[in-house]
Formats: sequence, structure tokens, C-alpha cells
Amino acid sequence: MSRKLNLDAMSVDEIWRLHERIIEVLAERLSSEKRQLEIRLAKLRRDQPQGQASEPRPEQRKIPTVSPKYRNPDRPSETWSGRGKRPRWLTAALTAGRTIEEFIISDVASGLNAAGRRRV
Repeated sequence: MSRKLNLDAMSVDEIWRLHERIIEVLAERLSSEKRQLEIRLAKLRRDQPQGQASEPRPEQRKIPTVSPKYRNPDRPSETWSGRGKRPRWLTAALTAGRTIEEFIISDVASGLNAAGRRRV
């Protein structure tokens, strides 16, 4: 079936019959390929042990919780651990001329050594 088709020389009826034949062949091939894939999938399901996910999930890294180190004296519920972006209330206070040491939570400061690391 390697012959070239001259579509310009064909009538509309001949092109339409060719179109219908192509649709039939495509439908047959697609259904055949679908059956083969379903058979492969069923085989994979049989080979997989029951109750096991398709791919094991990688273990998530444990992220420790960090205690807050700074507190807003005007709103004590607003705290900051010193990680991430500096909160707006602290940025505004520092811009107004206050120092970051003024906002340190006292029990956190007593647990730190001179280098700023927690005592063990």
C-alpha cells in the first residue's frame, strides 16, 4: 500500500469512501491497542502486592518547630522566630529607630549563650 494517492484527480465520492475506510482502520487499530494496554495494566495490577501504593512516597524531612524569639509589645500575640521575612510590625519599629534587642522575649534570651546559641 505504498502507492501515492492523487487526491486532486479523485472525485468527491472516492475521497469520501477513502475517508470512511481510514476511519474504520483507525478504529480497529485503536481498539486493538487499547485491549493490549488493558491486558498489560491488568498484569501489572496482579503483580503488585495488595495494599501497596503504586510508588512508595519518599520520606519527608522532619522540620522542627521553632520557638518565637521576638514579640510585639503593642500586640503580644504577634511573634517572630527570627526566620523568614521580617514581619511588618518589626520592620516599622526598626525604621522608627528602635533596636531589635528591645523585642527579644525574655525567657528566650535567658536560654541563649553569648554566641546567640541555645544552651545545652
